[in-house]
Amino acid sequence: METFYSYLIIFAVGGFICLLAQILIIRTKMTSSRILVLFVVIGAFLEGIQVFKYLEEFAGAGARVPIIGFGASLARGAIQGIKENGFLGLLAGPLSATAIGITVAVLGAYLFALIFKSRTKK
Repeated sequence: METFYSYLIIFAVGGFICLLAQILIIRTKMTSSRILVLFVVIGAFLEGIQVFKYLEEFAGAGARVPIIGFGASLARGAIQGIKENGFLGLLAGPLSATAIGITVAVLGAYLFALIFKSRTKK
């Protein structure tokens, strides 16, 4: 039963984040790219003020998988990079912290481009 409760929390938090994005899409004239950037900045901000770690402990993948988790990873990498390498770590830290996710996304997109034929909407 504990596993079910954990999955329920993960689903609820991840779903709530997606619900917020959907509300922004429906109720505002913001483009999806601006909403994406907004959520990345929110994740970075929450990591910067050290609130995201509590959300991550509570929701696990429900907080890490949506785009706010990517923003938090960027901020976490920048903070760690500055601690280790000074100012240059500000540039290298976020890239090293998110390299695996970016690589998987690029390779996945490439494979889907090979498998499926793209076309414009009518």
